Amino acid sequence: MIHSTAVISKKAKIGDNTKIGPFCVVGNSVEIGSDCELASHVVIDGDVKIGNGTQLFPFSSIGTIPQDLKFKGEKTRVVIGENCKIREYCTINLGTEGGGKLTKIGDNCLLMIGTHIAHDCLVGDNVIFANHSTLAGHVIIEKNVVVGALSAIHQFSRIGEGAMIGGMSGITADVPPFCTATGNRAKLNGLNIVGLKRSEIDKKEISELRKVYNYIFNSSIDTFKSRVESVEKKDYEFKTINKLISFILSDSQRSFCLP
Repeated sequence: MIHSTAVISKKAKIGDNTKIGPFCVVGNSVEIGSDCELASHVVIDGDVKIGNGTQLFPFSSIGTIPQDLKFKGEKTRVVIGENCKIREYCTINLGTEGGGKLTKIGDNCLLMIGTHIAHDCLVGDNVIFANHSTLAGHVIIEKNVVVGALSAIHQFSRIGEGAMIGGMSGITADVPPFCTATGNRAKLNGLNIVGLKRSEIDKKEISELRKVYNYIFNSSIDTFKSRVESVEKKDYEFKTINKLISFILSDSQRSFCLP
């Protein structure tokens, strides 16, 4: 059902059983999947693809040009996955030529009121952004992350799988997987034990992960690099430990949050 006051381009592709409420605007290059809902006053412009079952609430703005002075009108995209909830006043900007030309949101994500996803951000599945959390450009958020209200994440930062960012935090460096971070110029506060349990990680693996975390981040033995390499050589069977190590060893443009 499309409300009579909605302005929908004839070139837009609208899936089956999708509802578009009053005063929505949908542009030429927009593709919306089946069983979606645009409540009212939603603006979707630019090259945007939205997956099945996603809900957009009033005054959300998707696919507008990035807040980047280097953007010169190049052809870039926004891709949003299935079964997401994008609440009031959320903004998701197009990508840029220098950042991969893509801003992407995974499946089953919740963007609470006022969330801002800037150009070229890549967000995994099952991510929750609390009210007015903001991402600068080129941020990578891996799956199962929770970002607290009023938090801001610096451009080119990475937030690892299963991490949790406390409310009102300023993240200026990478947050490793399964960790918590909080504060202005945030520091690590330990493991996200609640998140690990919700992901059904067993007690033995959590116990071993805690030992590895304490050795890498809280020990004064040798250097940070040598401690990471020492853990890598032990070749653990646990996926959480292997994920933590591979994240730390991968390229970082922002270094890491530390305790």
